[in-house]
Amino acid sequence: MEVKFASNSTSIYSSFKKNVKKAEEQVINSSRDLNFRSLSKLIIPPLGSSGSNQIQNGSKGRIISPMDSRYRCWETLMVLLVAYSAWVCPFEIAFMNSSPNKELYIADNIVDIFFAVDIVLTFFVAYIDPRTQLLVLDSRKIATRYLSTWFWRLRRVKNFFTRIEKDIRFSYFWVRCARLLFVTLFLAHSAGCLYYFLAIKYPHQGKTWIGSAIPNFRETSLWIRYISALYWSITTLTTVGYGDLHAVNTLEMVFIIFYMLFNLGLTAYIIGNMTNLVVEGTSRTMEFRSSIEAASSFGSRNRLPPRLRDQILAYMCLRFKAESLNQQQLIEQLPKTLCKSIRQHLFLPTVEKVYLFKGVSSEILLLLVADVKAEYIPPREDVIMHNEAPDDVYIIVSGEVEMIDCDKDKEIVVRTFKSEDIFGEVGALCSRPQISTYRTKTLSQLLRLKTSSLIEAMKTRQEDNVTVIKNFLQHHQKMKDLSLGDLFLDGGEEDGDPNMSINLLTVASTGNAAFLNELLKAGLDPDIGDSKGRTPLHIAASKGHEECVVVLLKHACNIHLKDMNGNTALWDAMATKHHSIFLILYHWASISDSYIAGDLLCMAARRNDLTVAKELLKHGLHVDSKDRHGLTAIQVAIAENHVDMVRLLMMNGAEANDAVKNKISPVNLNEMLQKREVGHRISMPNALDEDVLRKHENEQDCSGESFRGSCVPRVSIYKGHPVARRESHCTDPGRLIRLPNSLVELKNIAGNKFGFDARDALVVDGGGAEIDSIEVIRDNDKLFIVENPYYVM
Repeated sequence: MEVKFASNSTSIYSSFKKNVKKAEEQVINSSRDLNFRSLSKLIIPPLGSSGSNQIQNGSKGRIISPMDSRYRCWETLMVLLVAYSAWVCPFEIAFMNSSPNKELYIADNIVDIFFAVDIVLTFFVAYIDPRTQLLVLDSRKIATRYLSTWFWRLRRVKNFFTRIEKDIRFSYFWVRCARLLFVTLFLAHSAGCLYYFLAIKYPHQGKTWIGSAIPNFRETSLWIRYISALYWSITTLTTVGYGDLHAVNTLEMVFIIFYMLFNLGLTAYIIGNMTNLVVEGTSRTMEFRSSIEAASSFGSRNRLPPRLRDQILAYMCLRFKAESLNQQQLIEQLPKTLCKSIRQHLFLPTVEKVYLFKGVSSEILLLLVADVKAEYIPPREDVIMHNEAPDDVYIIVSGEVEMIDCDKDKEIVVRTFKSEDIFGEVGALCSRPQISTYRTKTLSQLLRLKTSSLIEAMKTRQEDNVTVIKNFLQHHQKMKDLSLGDLFLDGGEEDGDPNMSINLLTVASTGNAAFLNELLKAGLDPDIGDSKGRTPLHIAASKGHEECVVVLLKHACNIHLKDMNGNTALWDAMATKHHSIFLILYHWASISDSYIAGDLLCMAARRNDLTVAKELLKHGLHVDSKDRHGLTAIQVAIAENHVDMVRLLMMNGAEANDAVKNKISPVNLNEMLQKREVGHRISMPNALDEDVLRKHENEQDCSGESFRGSCVPRVSIYKGHPVARRESHCTDPGRLIRLPNSLVELKNIAGNKFGFDARDALVVDGGGAEIDSIEVIRDNDKLFIVENPYYVM
């Protein structure tokens, strides 16, 4: 019994869960439709205003929004009652004056009751100012406006037709035709009733237009009399001249004169509207409807999901409403100085309240405000998508934006941003793809700022740059629950050292050298390491971020630190084949450590890493360099019994001393020496970038014997005296060569390169001074080979 009850409970619970899920889906779908359909009810707030200009519940007491759905239904009912009243009232005055109808009397009283309620209600309904397109909530202004216009009930019908003309559920052509037909029939009906009224009130019975055609018209049926009056009215309206029904007395003639004059204007109105409707239409509304229909067709044809279709339609509707205000276009048409002044007035109060710019000088704020652009985004629109490039930063003026994380195809709202919040700054400042999706929750006014403009403004003043960085660190130190990836370290103190709250490793891995530089200026430790002992220099070198490497070297990072695997940043740069970074690091390391070449080669030999060993030899590291323990690479390779490494080192000129000879058989030794003689030695490629060290030579000099002992110098040689080359504007390219051991060898190389006998040539520097010793030549020097030794200045 218990088992059966448990199973029944389980089935009931599962069924209930399915029903709840289905109901939730229906609510979501209906809310999407509601968002789109109710978009026309939204009132766009003014630029720079954080208020939505919508009447919130309980915010204005008794004031009713004209966009409220319940009031819209009441308005539709009143349109029907106005149409009834406008049609029946002339009929009753003219035809029912002598014998009122009981049913019409009851209906009139009911309609009057509704009108009385509407009169009271209208005193509490806000209205949209036609000049500013904003809601007017002042009770006095509402009452004054209503008292001056409330008699004109037919304006409700006009507003009704105007509203449904923009409704894509109805055909624009037929709505316009219905409107013109209604106007025509109403005027014809009113004129006919009035013309009949003149006949029954004329004192001389029989001498009227209807009395001439129907002598006993008072005894005829109501239907015949009304049709006769309507027939006369339409005939007069649509034709020229009269037939059987014409004016008899003077009063009728006067009435027809004015009626015909009125018909001239009415006919012109109808013909003009029909022509405009058929030929051109209301171009903007027609264009809007065409765009909507094209978007709907596009979504259906390409089978887009419902959410994307709704977003497309909502965006186009909002753009239509925003374009009618013509705000952004107007601002862009104005002079630059005036445009800046307008933006400062509208947007500066919002920008200066953003957390990122607290304490920043007004100069930077004005630069930022000058570059922002205001945008209206409809509800449920994706402003920034996950993994999108960090091109823009957004500031919320009004509305709400949700930060959404996607977890296994499930969207989780992490945070809701409101007015004066900023989003997208993490990706911009950290130069990394956006970590989340940002989607509008309501109609939102956003200020869009280019990331490049933000970075340039930050560079204007160093003090403000540091302030922005500190604001960023302090804010996100408190927001670690936002799942910002690996931007922050675990275990950081809330108000302690900022090194514990920002992970330099992540910034170094993104390659954002400018942000890295500012963080280091703020006092962060450049040698902070992760759990594996890898420092920012390790990360930047292994990922190939050369600018980050230079920034870390400027801030005196320790270039010799090793991770848990014993690798230095130099080793990582070579292992990942980032040659330019290796040259920079090797240049800096060789100044403070004369054993760096031997350490690298011995490490490669110890690990039997032939690839790294070949790359090291290509970069000119001396094969017999000793490490800090006095060992060479070949000695380490022999001790580790790495035969392939020994062969590589021997073929590249490693010294075969007695210790080596004792470990290698004479046959193998002779074979290796023969291969080495026939050209198996690895040479440094000429294509190596000669500007790598020169680019950073102002950071630290590589001078004297310390450099020459660990890095093979290179020089550029040119043909001709430097003064003669400048005078003749000579642009012949030079040659980049490795510096030989003597001037004789240098002259021989120059002769081979330039095609002349250079044994008697002079070698001079850029100033024309003669060089007589190879020892005075430094790395990256420019040398000029003068063919004629008797050249006289």
